[in-house]
Amino acid sequence: MSRSSISSKSVIKVHGTTTRHVNDVLAAEEPLEIRLCFGAFLQRKQQNISVTMRTPGNDFELATGFLFTEGIIKEAADIHSIKHCNGLHENVVKVELKEEVTVDISKLERNFYTTSSCGVCGKSSIEAVRTVCRLPAIKNNELQFSSATIYTLPALLRSTQAIFENTGGLHGCALFDTSGNLILAREDVGRHNAVDKLIGATLAQSLFPLDRYLLLLSGRASFELIQKAWMAGIKIVAAVGAPSSLAAQMAEEVGMTLIGFLREKVFNIYSGEHRIIISDYENSYQG
Repeated sequence: MSRSSISSKSVIKVHGTTTRHVNDVLAAEEPLEIRLCFGAFLQRKQQNISVTMRTPGNDFELATGFLFTEGIIKEAADIHSIKHCNGLHENVVKVELKEEVTVDISKLERNFYTTSSCGVCGKSSIEAVRTVCRLPAIKNNELQFSSATIYTLPALLRSTQAIFENTGGLHGCALFDTSGNLILAREDVGRHNAVDKLIGATLAQSLFPLDRYLLLLSGRASFELIQKAWMAGIKIVAAVGAPSSLAAQMAEEVGMTLIGFLREKVFNIYSGEHRIIISDYENSYQG
């Protein structure tokens, strides 16, 4: 666990009518600025493209995943180098793209869709994502997960969340294969950042495409998370919390399987039920 991922604060703990001073552990939250350098050697441009509040750690994965899910890069090989500015400013990451990589400036303005919190029309938002991000088409529908396997996943994700166990203040996400094996997990104070870190890590580790895996979210499933998952080729998303209406609409329209309210022996299927095999949890996981 990175020392910078947590911080300590003195608090007053109240229990009934008694109080005492104790030290509480908090999840760190700091801004990360992402700067992008692109263009031919003699015409290089630098542009600040994002400032996001995140938990320090895995910053390069976060930047890589963000650039991919925003449609700026198509693969990790598009990046020439990535580093903290001057090696000193840990809250500023500079990404140098290769000279031959073409950058669409309009995407850097982050105006090709609005997040669900703004209450925009679902149809227009989904069409914007399709047009600008060039979402991949479904090539096969053979991937299937058993319900017995799915029931076990939240506990497996929780076991990887070291910072959450200490602070209770982080969102987590993870990829699982059809046997329920955890492939990779990441956590962050921002659910979008956690997914970007995860996708950035898979790009760096050459795990693409991700159409063999299920993505588990420790909280709710928002429209933007479904967009990021689909950009990475993920066909099944399961969330411990609720999906938003726009998330459910997008998942259904692009043919993704979406699960919400995943608990020990309960979940809802909002779309793509053909990828879920209902199996006996008790008989499959005794002992």
